[in-house]
Amino acid sequence: MFRFRSAHHFVDVFRDNYGPPHSAFAVLDARGAADLRADLLELAAGYDRGGPAGSIALEAAYLVSVAERAPAPA
Repeated sequence: MFRFRSAHHFVDVFRDNYGPPHSAFAVLDARGAADLRADLLELAAGYDRGGPAGSIALEAAYLVSVAERAPAPA
């Protein structure tokens, strides 16, 4: 469960610290960034599982994968 102070905090954290949203915001003009922010706020509100007054809680699942290079043939 990811917990944030607010939906705005959720967007700010992902915009500033997570690669794909960070990259998307970086290439958008002011109007595009505002539209993306509005879409992410709506997304957060739609998935909010409730938290203390004003905060949000979002269920989260992610996959961690590890790749190992096979040893070179002798």
